[in-house]
Amino acid sequence: MVNRVVLNETSYFGRGSREKLGEELKGRGIQKVLLVTDFNLMDANVTKKVIDVLEANGITYFVYLHVKPNPTVKNVQDGLMLGQISNVEGIVAVGGGSVIDTAKAISIIMTNPEHGDVVSLAGAVTTKNKGLPLFALPTTAGTAAEVTINYVITDENNMKKMVCVDVHDIPVCSIIDPDLMDGMPQRLAATTGMDALTHAMEGYITKAAWLIPDMFHVNAMALIYKNLEQASNEKDPVAVEKMAYAQYIAGMGFSNVGLGIVHSMAHSLGAFFDTPHGLANAILLPHVMRFNGQVCPDLFVNMGNAMGLDMENRSEEEAVEIVVEAIQDLSRRLHIPQTLSEIGIPKEFIPQLASQAINDICTGGNPREVTVDDIVHIYLEAY
Repeated sequence: MVNRVVLNETSYFGRGSREKLGEELKGRGIQKVLLVTDFNLMDANVTKKVIDVLEANGITYFVYLHVKPNPTVKNVQDGLMLGQISNVEGIVAVGGGSVIDTAKAISIIMTNPEHGDVVSLAGAVTTKNKGLPLFALPTTAGTAAEVTINYVITDENNMKKMVCVDVHDIPVCSIIDPDLMDGMPQRLAATTGMDALTHAMEGYITKAAWLIPDMFHVNAMALIYKNLEQASNEKDPVAVEKMAYAQYIAGMGFSNVGLGIVHSMAHSLGAFFDTPHGLANAILLPHVMRFNGQVCPDLFVNMGNAMGLDMENRSEEEAVEIVVEAIQDLSRRLHIPQTLSEIGIPKEFIPQLASQAINDICTGGNPREVTVDDIVHIYLEAY
């Protein structure tokens, strides 16, 4: 079997690493960029930390702010229009997964205009050209969009989240600066952190798992489980920094092997009810892991050991429950809602959610074969 790994050309890590942005832009001869971010980050002066770098290096920038938490086709097309009329040479994304995903879609269409409808990018698409050079500076420790070949855009007309997979969308440069993450609200830090844990766990047990991504996933699990509570609840700067790296490491793994039905089911919730992606993953993760544990219990022993749980003299079946209970306990300590009913999901919509989830691109990677009825049952367990 031949396995492929796709990663960034260049990445920088550490507090203050955003200062490298000017050097990277000028080194590529880029003097004019589209700056994709959102209103909250502008109001909180997080984006200003990057704008200061652009201005200090004489880089002209045009700001696009209209990005929803679950970005839409319209968000992409509006940002694309600004980039086109401004004749930008590159894109700088400052934000979480929603911002970086929007920037990825804009980047691709800038150099592949035949996909201007956006919806034609859904699924695994082989575009002709690399996207316009994209420089990603994440402000959350969760999605790892800065190192993946995936992005997710909501098709509001069809109430569907489109998972787009394309090697041409990966940023040419990612800058993981924990200074940009310190100010995350507790709920955002908690749910995006659980998104990162989901990436590590689903990636580790997916059908396509193999040695090198496994190495990333195991280390990401260890870092996340040991640091997420302190980073989220206590704002410990060392834990925030470790979470920044952990989510990137998880992204290095899952981007190259895919995910499973936690993401399929979360995508349906986001498409129908605009549920924040990390929150949906956090609620669904323990239920799906228990379901999948029936076919790969040996891997749960390894996950438990990575997380520092007591796995001595435990059977494989016991290992599944220990890991699932640890996930649920962490989620409770992070003050995350535990059920779909708590966040107002109407029970009568579950069959529709399941019908869409079964056709999601992530479903094919799930280690256990799954039916619509199985997904309905898991939604009901999480309800």
